[in-house]
Amino acid sequence: MAQIIVEATRRDHRGKNEARRLRVSGQVPAVLYGGKGQAEAVAINTKQMSSILRSQSGHNTIFTVKLPDSEQSAMVKDLQVDPVKGVLIHVDLMRVAMDVRMHVKIPVHTFGEPQGVKLQGGIFEMVTREVEIECLPTEIPGEFRVDVTELMIGKQLRAGQIAMDPAKMTLVTDPQRVIAHVVALRVEEEKPAEAVAADATAAPAEPEVIKKGKKEEEGEEGAAEPAAAEPKAEKKEKKDKK
Repeated sequence: MAQIIVEATRRDHRGKNEARRLRVSGQVPAVLYGGKGQAEAVAINTKQMSSILRSQSGHNTIFTVKLPDSEQSAMVKDLQVDPVKGVLIHVDLMRVAMDVRMHVKIPVHTFGEPQGVKLQGGIFEMVTREVEIECLPTEIPGEFRVDVTELMIGKQLRAGQIAMDPAKMTLVTDPQRVIAHVVALRVEEEKPAEAVAADATAAPAEPEVIKKGKKEEEGEEGAAEPAAAEPKAEKKEKKDKK
């Protein structure tokens, strides 16, 4: 494996103004700690660090921090990124002893179309996207790839099923931890027949009441006209008798 070098210098001053000046000059503030040495405030090359974080191994990349008077193996332990600009603000670097086993988290990627999706109409879900292992720095894998083609509805892929060389690495994550599974599609419950009938026969609302009121008013007006005409008919009869 080719050696990856990140150039760094020690920081004599701290504070927001100093950090801003470093970022303008193409560096990012960092702290180097762990191992037998004391914690050191350093400034590292931003482009080199960004390139490491974008690589396949990402945070698990082992690289050499090259200071003016020494070289130390390290890896990224934590980092801060500006939420608006997306640029590195600060990086925590942990010293690495190449002959000492360490705990690292490795991403899990699946491939293949589960039979529970293809044949049974289920849904494939990722539950856990990484597992923790113990190994030497030189044995850190970039990822674990797992075939999920045979996964049926109700079946799970567990951490203990991930293939790994026991001579090189030990699984730290609980072997029973679910990594992925296929579940049945949830169907919305249908309403009972009585509820559907009640919805269909429910009284509509106010507009119909208003319409009914208009008809009653029209009926009352129509009934009043014959009553008004009746006295005229009686008057005509009396005239004929005379």
